[in-house]
Amino acid sequence: MILPDKITFQAIPPGKTGAKATMLVMRKLVNEGKVNPRVRYLALSLIKHLKQKDFVGEIRELHKYVRDRIRYVKDIDDVETLHDVDRILDASQGDCDDKTILLSALLASIGHKVRIVAVARQPEQYCHVLLEAQLGRGWIPLETTEPVQMGWYPPGVFSRLVIYV
Repeated sequence: MILPDKITFQAIPPGKTGAKATMLVMRKLVNEGKVNPRVRYLALSLIKHLKQKDFVGEIRELHKYVRDRIRYVKDIDDVETLHDVDRILDASQGDCDDKTILLSALLASIGHKVRIVAVARQPEQYCHVLLEAQLGRGWIPLETTEPVQMGWYPPGVFSRLVIYV
């Protein structure tokens, strides 16, 4: 059995510093993933039934795929684990970081601008990550770990960090 490649951080600093460090690696994985032919072909196959320039439909279809077809599974206890897009697709599983990486790469592979958002419910305690896709002049949140439609945003957010891809 061949174990999948992964990037792990066993000693991430707490709070904002750790969240930023994780998000920077996520951005790197998204930028690598968006030029992966497997990712682009998957995105194209998922949207081929849409009318041309149906950008809302593209975002909706790719969000639905990651939300519904990639199973949520937690990281190793006390170890932040990030996977590249091939490993996420091979396993069809990942946590909020992995699902954000994959959806960001799918969207970016067909020209959508995305940003990664870490949210905290208490000061300096960043506990979740999702992405936002640009739609016109605004940004639409895309939560992939809950059975919610695009545009839903987690309640009770105290603060957030944003990194553009």
